[in-house]
Amino acid sequence: MMPDHDLLKLLHLLGAVLLLGNIIVTAWWKGMADRTRNPTIVAFAQRQVTLTDILFTATGVLLLSVSGYAMVFVGPWTLDAAWLDWGQALYLATGLLWVGVLIPIQVVQARMARAFADAGEIPRRYRRLSAIWMGSGLVAVILPLAAFSLMVLRPG
Repeated sequence: MMPDHDLLKLLHLLGAVLLLGNIIVTAWWKGMADRTRNPTIVAFAQRQVTLTDILFTATGVLLLSVSGYAMVFVGPWTLDAAWLDWGQALYLATGLLWVGVLIPIQVVQARMARAFADAGEIPRRYRRLSAIWMGSGLVAVILPLAAFSLMVLRPG
């Protein structure tokens, strides 16, 4: 038996909250930790970036993907709607940015952070990667916010 549309919508919104909330808050806390230039604080924050991505971002992505496509099959829409096409394209672009840029940087930074966590000096490369992560992360926030807007407003 297929879940009803309202349950799927609830799961979809929960996925959006988890995804958007986590990526915004994670960027804030990582940025604030990096500003301290304290190796212990930066290393702790970097570890939390990894953990929260696994717990919240991945859960949000899973909920959004499964519930979104399920809603198309039980709801009044088809995949022919332009707002759904654009929403999916923005969502896919966000995923590609995460997989191609953000996660690889996080992996490198996590390794570096483990090395400097106990009173080491934060290397310049870590700070350069943080700048790239923040810039790319800004785009990775704007894209799903735009997709979210399309899903709510359903223009055209």
